[in-house]
Parts: sequence; structure tokens; C-alpha cells
Amino acid sequence: MLFGKTIVVTGVASGIGRRTAELAGQLGAEVIGIDRTKPDQIFGQFLEGDLSSAGGVAAIARALPDRLDALCNVAGVSGTSGAANTLAINFFGLRALSVALAPKLREGGAVVNVASIAGYGWRENSARAAAIARTEGFPDPARIVAEHDIPNEAGYPVSKEILLVWTMLAAHQDLFKSRGIRVNAVSPGPVETPILTQFREVLGDARVNADVDRVGRAGTAADIAPAILFLCSDAARWINGTNLATDGGLEAAITTAAQSF
Repeated sequence: MLFGKTIVVTGVASGIGRRTAELAGQLGAEVIGIDRTKPDQIFGQFLEGDLSSAGGVAAIARALPDRLDALCNVAGVSGTSGAANTLAINFFGLRALSVALAPKLREGGAVVNVASIAGYGWRENSARAAAIARTEGFPDPARIVAEHDIPNEAGYPVSKEILLVWTMLAAHQDLFKSRGIRVNAVSPGPVETPILTQFREVLGDARVNADVDRVGRAGTAADIAPAILFLCSDAARWINGTNLATDGGLEAAITTAAQSF
């Protein structure tokens, strides 16, 4: 499905990023994996990089080849490091890398963002999410957090709300749209990865357990990676600006309860 494509995957040291890189290679892609930490097993090529600053993103972009087919923005943090750092990595660094690599992506290429069911509240918080999503460059995340009064415990869900709004905006930005580059997102629910324990600290056991109970089990990285790579493939050539809920039906369950269907 991905034979001959060159795909960049961030966050390859563990979890969803690791499985995405592994599966992409099995499906015929040339994989370039990026992480702050060198993984114990490398699939394709590996590039050490840090998305938490403009300089770190620029260094990654310079090191990558001039022709790419897709960017999978999987890397992210749980929110335990505070709202400013969470927004820096989960949104501003992700966006900066996407923008920097847009000229290197072939016409008809793809950007796939890993969002989260935690971003479900973007509709209620759309004004804040859109305001932050429209900020230019790589602003000081501490200033953004202060301006919008974002508490540390809300850093993760807010970062995903912003990401979902930006996914829709970016799909129609000239930088991507003029060359047919599709920008989509996937939103997992709770996933059995090393970071799940940290999510429990941030979101609380009651919230995580309730979400798992709604769908019968937590997801696995192997449940999420195929959806990410489908959006990288030519089979998804007419899908753009979309969020694919990859959560075993969790978003549907939350929505039906909220709307009293």
C-alpha cells in the first residue's frame, strides 16, 4: 500500500509511533523515524530530534531529504510536564515541522496528526482553539498559556483541541492545498502504551476507566497505526481536513450520551 513512499514518523521510540514506523516498513515504505530518544529497535532510518523549540524543529527539517511523501505527527507528551511544554510539543512543534516540511512533500502528499479523544471539547472551546491555532510562527508557549489562562492540568486536552482545529484550517491553507497535500487527524481513545500511566495522572483514573469501560477495552498501538498509514496512502486521496475517531466507538458513545440520543 505504501510501496516506494518515503514516510517520516515522529515519536518512534515507543507506542503508536514505534508501531507506525514498523508497519510502514512492512507495507513497503522507506521510513525515517524521529525521536528525542534512540529506540531499542530502528525501522528504516533514525534521526534524533526535539520538537519543543523552533531551533529543534529547524534542525530536523534541515536533516531530512528534499522529497517526502507523508509526515506522521505522532510524537507527543501527556501533560505532566506542564501546559507550556505540552503546547510546545503537542502543537507548536508539530505545526512548525509540518510547515517546514510542506515544500519537501510531493504533490498529493499527506500530513497525519495524532490528536485524541481528549480534544473532544474543541467545539465548546472553539474560540480559544482557533485563536491559538492561528498564531504565527513558534510563539513563547508560556505567554500563550498565560494569555488564555490555561491551567497545567488542562494542557493536554487543550493541546489536542487546538490540533483538531488546526487540522481543519491547514487543509485549506495555500501552503498545503495548492499542492494537493492532505492534512488529516486520527483521535485514539485510551491506548495501552507506556504513556498511559501518565495520562491517568493527568486525566484521572475515573475518566480513563470510564472511557475504557464504554468500549470494552483499551486500544493498542496496533489498532491505531493502520488508520494513520491509511491516511498516508493514495486510497485516502479524497480525504482532507478530517478527524478519524480511532477509538473503538468511544466518541460515538460520548456523543450519544451528551445529546441524549
